[in-house]
Amino acid sequence: MTTFRRLLSFGSLALLSASTAAAQEPVPMRPTPEMLATPESRPAEGFESDGLRAVFYRGMPWKGKPTEVFAWVGAPDHKPGEKVPGIVLVHGGGGTAFDSWVKLWTGRGYAAISMDTCGTVPRGSYGKWERHPAGGPPGPDFADASPAEDQWPYHAAADVLLAHSLLRSLPDVDPDRIGLTGVSWGGYLTCLTSGLDPRFKFAAPVYGCGFLGENSCWKDEIASRGEVGRRWLELWDPSHYLPAGKMPMLWVTGTNDFAYPLDSLQKSYHAAGGPSTLAVRLRMPHGHGPAGEGPDEIRAFADSILKEGPPLPRLGPIERDGDRVRARFEAKTPVARGELLYTKDAGKWADRPWESAEATVDAAAGTVAASLPEGVRVFFLNLYDDGGRVVSTEHVEIP
Repeated sequence: MTTFRRLLSFGSLALLSASTAAAQEPVPMRPTPEMLATPESRPAEGFESDGLRAVFYRGMPWKGKPTEVFAWVGAPDHKPGEKVPGIVLVHGGGGTAFDSWVKLWTGRGYAAISMDTCGTVPRGSYGKWERHPAGGPPGPDFADASPAEDQWPYHAAADVLLAHSLLRSLPDVDPDRIGLTGVSWGGYLTCLTSGLDPRFKFAAPVYGCGFLGENSCWKDEIASRGEVGRRWLELWDPSHYLPAGKMPMLWVTGTNDFAYPLDSLQKSYHAAGGPSTLAVRLRMPHGHGPAGEGPDEIRAFADSILKEGPPLPRLGPIERDGDRVRARFEAKTPVARGELLYTKDAGKWADRPWESAEATVDAAAGTVAASLPEGVRVFFLNLYDDGGRVVSTEHVEIP
């Protein structure tokens, strides 16, 4: 009889649990009462998109001056008096408030808000958006030695909290059913704000994570800033904030993400204070549009929490016996196939060649299993449901 040994310490079929070691650390930023109250807002004249409202809402003061934040706000068709769920959408680097992203979610039955976090308005082109005269900081700056309340992460996180406060104030929105998702730097902000705003019912960072000073595409740049860079990490790395977030989290990324590698991602979901689900695809492209906004795992995850929809399959920890590996699963929807993703390379995470092999699904036993090819250095298992949505085990490194 085959005996498998567990490679992770989590209980069978439990979602990934949090590390509590960092939970006692104080969070550098704290939300103010103003961030948790409905902000003043006004129509943003000159901006139009079918079915949406363009607004400016009051942000936090920057260098002693008042700021305004641009946002698109939309709601789905619904019955009079019906309260709909909502979602806050946080753009990545070079982005702005995207009306198409809001429409994607209103089409799914959600009220949605997408705000600009870099002091611009959606007029211009990607990475070259027009500055708003009363906009806040323009973006991340690891050399910024300003007081914390004048730095970009403070304002961007506050913009997210204020957008949430504005969305939940709308009469047709159920304030107890609102989630959060963000792409790239928006995923970073999703991780950070998950520890600041317990009103969110889930958080789904795409690509983004913490531990940027340990491994990320900015690691060397941060280190080159010396004490200022170290201070930036002390203030703004999501590793300080994730333990305080207790909501479920969905981590969506690819094997070779250039910005947020798998080792830092793993440290991040270990640090998270609530249960985590992984969705890691082979060489998932990095960007907005269908790549970062479109994964249906995010929609299904939101529906399962905010609409009582069926949950994504739940994978237990990897078990290994020699070159045979397996994981147990529970699924409320039909499972279509399994997959082993592996690399024989031990170099830079973004450059490692990953390969895919079939994994055998035993629906009756609730297991997905595969054989490891010779020379594997890192591997994990994926499980796909009949809608093509994927859930992943943690990756395992073999010495």
